[in-house]
Amino acid sequence: MKFVIFAMLAAVAAAAPDYTSHSREATILRDDRVIEDDGRYNFDMESSNGIVVSESGAPGAEGAIASSGYFSYTSPEGVPVHVKYVANEHGFQPESDLLPVAPAFPHPIPQFVLDQIAFAAEEDAARARGKSSGPSGSYGAP
Repeated sequence: MKFVIFAMLAAVAAAAPDYTSHSREATILRDDRVIEDDGRYNFDMESSNGIVVSESGAPGAEGAIASSGYFSYTSPEGVPVHVKYVANEHGFQPESDLLPVAPAFPHPIPQFVLDQIAFAAEEDAARARGKSSGPSGSYGAP
């Protein structure tokens, strides 16, 4: 019985994932920060695992901080990621080849939608002339 318990514990220990082999410790190679009395700032950081961050900012419209910068790193799949951004009163605006892009607007309108719009316009015009071809909007006696 003791052997069976020992064998089960050994099997569980052998099947446990090894988290230490996948993690890498990173050291900071460069960390430059400048903060001015008027609210302007700059910082640049680079680590040994390839992460690079650079940002600068200053007081902007309506008391908000307007900042811009970039960051880059290598994804777990080995893909280099580079993101430039601006953050101001209009929000966070990133730019990267890896970000999804919305379809161009205005997008093509399907014909059935155009037909329905035309039909609704005809109904509105007929109603304006007093010639409604649709329901009367009031209930009659059954």
